[in-house]
Amino acid sequence: MKQAALFFSFFLPLFLLAQTPDVQHYRFALELSDAYDTIRGQAVVRYQLPQTSATINLHLQSVRNGRGMKVSSVQQEGKPVGFKHSGDVLQIAFEQAQPAQVGAEISITYAGIPADGLIISKNKYGDRTFFSDNWPNRARQWVPCNDEPNDKASVEFIVTAPVQYQVISNGILVEETSVSSTLKKHHWKESVAIPTKVMVIGAARMATALLDSAVGVPVSAWVYPQDRDKGFHDYAITGRMLQFFTDYVGPYGFEKLANVQSKTEFGGMENASAIFYAETSVTGDRRNEDLMAHEVAHQWFGNMATEKSFAHLWLSEGFATYLTNIYLEHQYGVKILQDRLRIDREEVIQFARQTRRPVVDATDNLMSLLNANSYQKGGWVLHLLRRKLGDAHFQKILQSYYAQYRGGNADTEDFRKVAEEVSGASLADFFQQWLYNPGVPKIEIRWKHSRGAVQLVIQQTGENLFDFPLEIALVNSAGKQELHTLRINKIRDNFSLPTATKPTVLLLDPNVNMLFDGSVREER
Repeated sequence: MKQAALFFSFFLPLFLLAQTPDVQHYRFALELSDAYDTIRGQAVVRYQLPQTSATINLHLQSVRNGRGMKVSSVQQEGKPVGFKHSGDVLQIAFEQAQPAQVGAEISITYAGIPADGLIISKNKYGDRTFFSDNWPNRARQWVPCNDEPNDKASVEFIVTAPVQYQVISNGILVEETSVSSTLKKHHWKESVAIPTKVMVIGAARMATALLDSAVGVPVSAWVYPQDRDKGFHDYAITGRMLQFFTDYVGPYGFEKLANVQSKTEFGGMENASAIFYAETSVTGDRRNEDLMAHEVAHQWFGNMATEKSFAHLWLSEGFATYLTNIYLEHQYGVKILQDRLRIDREEVIQFARQTRRPVVDATDNLMSLLNANSYQKGGWVLHLLRRKLGDAHFQKILQSYYAQYRGGNADTEDFRKVAEEVSGASLADFFQQWLYNPGVPKIEIRWKHSRGAVQLVIQQTGENLFDFPLEIALVNSAGKQELHTLRINKIRDNFSLPTATKPTVLLLDPNVNMLFDGSVREER
């Protein structure tokens, strides 16, 4: 029957060729063991089709060099279905074409040793652990799925693991049952549709605690037992982050917030409602407050309002970067915002000097998107927008964008349209020069004091011509500043700034409001 179904699929008319399904819900039942690294799984996938088709494709990495997943059966309504599994594509061929937009379920039974995605290893104390790490498209390494950010689905994980392990996942715990003297079953269910990149399980020996709750949402810590006291202390500050982002942006979208010490390869991974932090995040002195704020901010931007494709990753990482800065500004004052923006600006400048890539970047090398464009420049674009439109309009834009795309997907043009609707401003040129063009303004300034004024020559030396305001402070010997804002929009321009006495120094952008690569020198 499998061969007949596959043979039939190769002779379908074009409109019946393999379709990528629109997944509505995943149910993953997994068995973990201490005796071996092989996992055993059964996935039930509920989906709809965009077009009539007898063949659908899902992602699942097949076995290569002894690692990967081997599918033993695919069924629909208890009946076997033909399939072909090669590379990271599981092609499922039905005997009859399935109509478009009709919900259906398939069940996939499989097993194997994950090459990636689900990391089975030992933590820093030598204890065995299981932690998934799906970003950007590594969920396919251990679960069958449509591994794209624009196909969001609800999910439940039913994990049977050795009895000594605590198990954490997305959503809420709906069942925990002893299966035998050595095994326990843990059933977690996430009712909010999320992308596969933030679906997660973790199984390890853990100390757990319910922390101070915020906005009616339970906040918890899951840390290695050896780090119990330090971890509970460090992760407790996420409650006030939850409160701040709820007030600043809008309602939190999930039923809990768990903070988990883990083996993620990143500093932190923003898994929906169950953030995984690196082992080193636990220090006991809360020095990683900015990391935690970044991952909590992702619950709004990246998890609830998700980019349509990774080309628009700045809508996730740039937003989390700048919202971290806004949170820290709220907690500690504007100086910390300015200090962090200066550091971020230098990161952007160094990246721009090395490569010509725009922020909106359609590359197939997804890991390469973890760069200063997606994070620091994306955050800086939001700061530029905030300074251009004012604090009230900027906050309203974030709130409106989140309200409109909460639970869905958006791209940069969607965000631009929201910003224009809220502010009443035309922002096409702003978005073009900062997000679609590579680089940052590169300027050289020469000045001298003559005839009661500072005479300036400003030249743009970069490959692209930018149009932007630049604040300059003329500082006298007593430290007093005279502020002037110039519009820079030509390759070369001259300015005359009246001042009675010669300044001792010129400061560019003293209030840290502009992104540029600049130098200044006095002409003698």
